[in-house]
Amino acid sequence: MDNNYAAHEPAITSYAKAPTRSVTAGGVSYAYRELGPKGGIPVIFLVHLAATLDNWDPRIIDAIARNRHVITFDQPGVGASTGHVPDSIEAMADDAYTFIKALSFEKIDIFSFSLGGMIAQDLVVKHPRLVRKLVLTGTGPRGGKDIDKVIGTTYWDILRAALTRSDPKEFLFFNRNSNGKSAAKAFIKRLQERTENRDKSISTRAFQTQLKAIQKYGRSAPSDLSHLDQPTLIANGDNDRMVPSGLSEDLHRRIQGSELIIYPDAGHGGIFQNHATFAPAVVDFLTP
Repeated sequence: MDNNYAAHEPAITSYAKAPTRSVTAGGVSYAYRELGPKGGIPVIFLVHLAATLDNWDPRIIDAIARNRHVITFDQPGVGASTGHVPDSIEAMADDAYTFIKALSFEKIDIFSFSLGGMIAQDLVVKHPRLVRKLVLTGTGPRGGKDIDKVIGTTYWDILRAALTRSDPKEFLFFNRNSNGKSAAKAFIKRLQERTENRDKSISTRAFQTQLKAIQKYGRSAPSDLSHLDQPTLIANGDNDRMVPSGLSEDLHRRIQGSELIIYPDAGHGGIFQNHATFAPAVVDFLTP
């Protein structure tokens, strides 16, 4: 797999068709996909707990990729990337920085969800000049109240899903009412639109290491977010059981000038349930 697609090739704007590439840095081979027109500031996507390249909602990613260079990647030890999952969010942020620099980017925008939003915060605190605009969805600040309860919530919903032969994301991301259930089924179906060259699933060990890192993050001293001056968009549902919705409001208070969207009757995956309105909102926010 080569590092860049040729300049004469037409831009790929469908995530389902984006080839998987690799770049090696720091002894790790990072698997990634890129789509959209090249040039300008890229949008780097940081994904959620247990997720691989195949877990991004195409309705959101394709909308952004119509006019922006979009890059998704697997962290070390996840999916098709080599290496091992580190046991802290700080180390995951360092890995993200290594990947970004391996592609020679000096300035990026970030789109993050859940665990990815925690990584994004550590990345921007450590490298503030790297990031132009920041999107934090379904996430919370370091030391946020009840983040450390994510292990119990996650395992409980995995059990509930197993008993009903469902995808755990249907329980973890969506309310269990009629709106939530239909949105969950539609979301899981969209994730299957890519039919070829799909990514490897995360291993149980890697998943457990990520969970422990989130727990440690939730029990850590808060980061100072008062110095962040990037335009920041924060979004969540009003009933997030994984990363409590109030933590999105906490982030909004702590990041000066940030924008906040809270979707009613929605859970952790509120941006996916409301992709029809969220996608154009985030495209507008990320427009240079």
